[in-house]
Amino acid sequence: MHRISSSSVLTSPRFRCFDPSSSTSTTCSVRFRSPAVSSAESECGADGVMESSINYKPKIVNGEAGYVLEDVPHLSDYIPNLPTYPNPLQNNPSYSVAKQYFVNMDDSVPQQIVVHKDGPRGTHFRRAGPCQKVYFPSDDVYACIVTCGGLCPGMNTVIREIVCGLYYMYGVKKILGIEGGYKGFYSRNTIPLTPKVVNDIHKRGGTILGTSSGGYSLSKIVDSIQYRGINQVYIIGGDGTHKGACVIFEEIKKRGLQAVVAGIPKAIDNDIPVIDKSFGFDTAVEEAQRAINAAHVEAESFENGIGVVKLMGRHSGSISLYATLASRDVDCCLIRESPFYLEGRGGLFEFMEKRLRENGHMVIVIAEGAGQELLSESTSTVYQQDASGSKVLQDVGLWISQKIKDHFNKKKIVINLKYIDPTYMIRAIAGNASDNVYCTLLAQSAIHGAMAGYTGFTVGPVNGSHAYIPIHRVTERQNKVVITDRMWARLLSSTNQPSFLSPKASAEAEEDKKPQQQTTFSSTENGVCEEPLPIKDI
Repeated sequence: MHRISSSSVLTSPRFRCFDPSSSTSTTCSVRFRSPAVSSAESECGADGVMESSINYKPKIVNGEAGYVLEDVPHLSDYIPNLPTYPNPLQNNPSYSVAKQYFVNMDDSVPQQIVVHKDGPRGTHFRRAGPCQKVYFPSDDVYACIVTCGGLCPGMNTVIREIVCGLYYMYGVKKILGIEGGYKGFYSRNTIPLTPKVVNDIHKRGGTILGTSSGGYSLSKIVDSIQYRGINQVYIIGGDGTHKGACVIFEEIKKRGLQAVVAGIPKAIDNDIPVIDKSFGFDTAVEEAQRAINAAHVEAESFENGIGVVKLMGRHSGSISLYATLASRDVDCCLIRESPFYLEGRGGLFEFMEKRLRENGHMVIVIAEGAGQELLSESTSTVYQQDASGSKVLQDVGLWISQKIKDHFNKKKIVINLKYIDPTYMIRAIAGNASDNVYCTLLAQSAIHGAMAGYTGFTVGPVNGSHAYIPIHRVTERQNKVVITDRMWARLLSSTNQPSFLSPKASAEAEEDKKPQQQTTFSSTENGVCEEPLPIKDI
């Protein structure tokens, strides 16, 4: 595979720029800055994402009956008089069979589909899909793809479908892979991507581009984009990566560059808000069944056998929840959102003793973020951060396994405990059939949006329909399991485990279930007024 090394000599490209302080656009030569970073340049913050003083202003359109469109930015918002071109899909044989292959510009997707008859229509997002006009001639497109953060099934599929979609749908031939995450932009490690290069990468786990965590020099990243003449940036990553993408978009806008930034949300534990689910989640739930099944076989084969399986879920217990429901062999599921306690009446140990008396064996699934408070109380550890700025979690699986052993030793009850941690086995596999189809839709939606001139957006299904979502919306909070919702009740009825909820914890969970308040905007004589609007917690 051909790579451009850091010693390669590149000619200075000609780049379309717009000075926001004037009304004319120019074609300018751009010089690449030295890799050395001055103290005045933006750097990685303490939380692992690029710091910025940007104050994002939502692009809000209000309609009748409480209709609100939270639109995504467009190149024409800050570069006037941009030429448009007919969409090449009009002449694409593959699309000739489709009766309607262009989306209507007024189409939108509602964030909430369950509403009261007299209530407002609520927040909507722009529907994803190809538009009749594009803002880039195919020959002028220079696209790049970067993958950031942890591994997730389906990453290679997204890369493949972006490359093949650009190549076969829009005739784009210049596509660059940025190696090693964000830092690859300024270290100049790149891979030219063609359909031949990516032909069978969807069958492999990981990412052919490599990845890394944490944010890096904002100015050096955008300098590289500007220097190379890249005008479409596709960023695959989670909420931290999207925070970086948002800052990159704002810096590109500030410089007046005709370049779009499109995000594809990645989170194996499904903690990205707004969208229905993240790619890789279905594969993770399916693969987790293997670990649960192994734990069940081990536990069932021995007297007082106990299988403990730790699954991914730092902030969200979604994988543990769905894997437990799918398995039906799990006796107890522990996640971060549902506090639990070990000793005393109604505690975990009491339930375990009862279940072992009844069945002679049991299986426990625990999410990696569960019980961290209990763990911190019983062990003295120094707070540590990883490269992305996230707290390094202690291994709750090993801790709870030892606690279980200690408890039954005190009771003089012989148990046979097996602990299984399939985390990296799950992360490293290729996407399953469902995720591969989903990754294709995400990639093609991102391509259509970028060609249509939309920028500063991410893509994903909202209530089943793919939409363009402002990047900042998927970084505001994290999607979590609501333990007072019916889905958690279904799990409790499946495992017959106690809720472990004290009255205080139950009240706090009920408070979390209440719709969050989102500020929307409507016009008044004096400008803009703020009105709260409830958001569905997906």
